[in-house]
Amino acid sequence: MKKIALIPAYEPEETLITLIDNLKVENFQILVVDDGSGAKYAPIFARASQIVTVLTHEVNMGKGKAIKTGLTYIQKNFDSDSVVVTLDADGQHKVSDAQKICVEAEKFPGSLILGSRTFGDKVPLRSRMGNGITRFVYRIITGIAVHDTQTGLRAFTFDMIPFMLGIEGDRYEYEMNVLLVSTRKKISIKEIDIETLYFDNNQGSHFSTIRDSFRVYKNILKFAASSITGFIIDYMMYSILVLVTGAFGMSIALSVPLSNVIARITSSSVNFTINKKLVFKNQDSTLKTGIQYFALALCILIGNTFLLSYLVEKLGVNKYAGKLVTELTFFTFSWLIQKFVIFRKKDVQ
Repeated sequence: MKKIALIPAYEPEETLITLIDNLKVENFQILVVDDGSGAKYAPIFARASQIVTVLTHEVNMGKGKAIKTGLTYIQKNFDSDSVVVTLDADGQHKVSDAQKICVEAEKFPGSLILGSRTFGDKVPLRSRMGNGITRFVYRIITGIAVHDTQTGLRAFTFDMIPFMLGIEGDRYEYEMNVLLVSTRKKISIKEIDIETLYFDNNQGSHFSTIRDSFRVYKNILKFAASSITGFIIDYMMYSILVLVTGAFGMSIALSVPLSNVIARITSSSVNFTINKKLVFKNQDSTLKTGIQYFALALCILIGNTFLLSYLVEKLGVNKYAGKLVTELTFFTFSWLIQKFVIFRKKDVQ
């Protein structure tokens, strides 16, 4: 199969020209997307355009958008009997590794092949930490272990292009979204070990630790904020009701579960509204999602009340501390069900 190298580039150095030359030697067809690098970098792209096709964004639109621009062009202008490989413009990826994952993509059409880096002591701390966090988050959300969630060296067959174009995200979050949607669509993800190359402690990276990390994790952060809001309402009502019912002489065996049930019903109503409208931005029928959500809330309430009563009555845990432990226990379970069942976005076609 023909090999197409797609290189999204923003403010590249001379390494881009070196990369292009090395890819040409190995008979890659090459497409570069200048993601609004500006006049300062025009000479580099001018040189590149004498060798390969260069597409240009007038302003910076993000790595995800640059990849989509390239894939749209490939879909219209290249043969379907091809493998596409994306490479970063900073020279971190060896051409031999690009070759390796292209071969794997040809063996497994319809799969997503990742060039998986090792993360030893020579890798900059920021890169090790960033990949470690996203690897953990991805494992929690999907239940699937991917060693290198942030690799830019990825290969797939031509028939995967419509799928890749349908995935949300225009900046660095796009690459994480590809992995998340691939998992949901049951697209096979395969990792191939590659050599790790970093120059000047990875100073050439345009990844903003704060801004771009927020884009990657924003849905999880919004869900956490919603859950915290619901928890505050829940915990305050629970605490007040425990005090009130206790003041009227009600036993702990009745006071704790009754207070917990009333507080949970109130906070669940608030939490459902926030999650549907702001976190997952779900457009499905409120009745449909409401039934599913409150069925989940009922299951959580039963488990929540049972665990709380067990901690307080059987183990002698403080009734306020027991409430904290119980809420933390059910947080992850609630996130997974809401994300992938209740407020699940329609699959990309």
